Amino acid sequence: MKVAVLGAAGGIGQALALLLKTQLPAGSALSLYDISPVTPGVAVDLSHISTAVKVEGFSGEDATPALKGANIVLISAGVARKPGMDRADLFNVNAGIVRNLIDQVAQTAPDTLIGIITNPVNTTVAIAANVLKKHGVYDKNRLFGVTTLDIIRANTFVAELKGKQPEEIEVPVIGGHSGVTILPLLSQVAGVSFSDDEVASLTKRIQNAGTEVVEAKAGGGSATLSMGQAAARFGLSLVHAMQGEANVVECAYVEGDGEHARFFSQPLLLGKNGVAERRPVGTLSAFEQQALDGMLETLRKDIVQGEAFVKG
Repeated sequence: MKVAVLGAAGGIGQALALLLKTQLPAGSALSLYDISPVTPGVAVDLSHISTAVKVEGFSGEDATPALKGANIVLISAGVARKPGMDRADLFNVNAGIVRNLIDQVAQTAPDTLIGIITNPVNTTVAIAANVLKKHGVYDKNRLFGVTTLDIIRANTFVAELKGKQPEEIEVPVIGGHSGVTILPLLSQVAGVSFSDDEVASLTKRIQNAGTEVVEAKAGGGSATLSMGQAAARFGLSLVHAMQGEANVVECAYVEGDGEHARFFSQPLLLGKNGVAERRPVGTLSAFEQQALDGMLETLRKDIVQGEAFVKG
């Protein structure tokens, strides 16, 4: 299995690469790319870790050498959020970065599975889809917005509140990947019940957790370590599914049937070719249904912004 990380010299990229080097199956290859000249050095640094995963690093404007033969491409390249910025503020810089990288993916590794980490995910996934369409290689089962960080945060916060181990908790999170578009389905968490106040406060904390990190780092960055772990979890789930493991289910932001919006995060059964099955979101509580109805206009606007960027 060959996994390429684009943006590998950044905070998320380095954390992600470290986790993949230590957790990919023996015999796998890890290909690191970033515009930064330190990227080959990051690869050398990781190559000293004693696991049977080969690491190569590439830098400069051309990502093509890193992409050749990749089964999975994870894209974390872009600028980080700073205090006072929301994910929409990242758009002007990160939109162009994603468009350029996906342009190269389309030409070099058109059959790869692609995970978009670069924010704003609600918008950058739409950009990626339309670039792939322009090249005639778009497959909606092979393109994912990585929203796993919302799930691991939800699991952590619920476990803290209820005195459980985080590994015992799995909260489905649907919708998008910023602010009100993040909707944890707390009503579907097995073996745990919540008061109305707990649901409202937990939902708000999960939605604003990225800002919690940005403010705590006092201008020094955004969520890199937790995002690296979340991206590694999702990337490894893709690896396991591609290798034939059964019942690999993750929530991710994908193009579906358009019931709610063109792109929507929902539970997915993963398989050898990406999405094997889009699972229904299930029965929602009254609070969740109201939150879902209230987010859709915001989510659709985010998507339209990405579509317009590629057309423009």
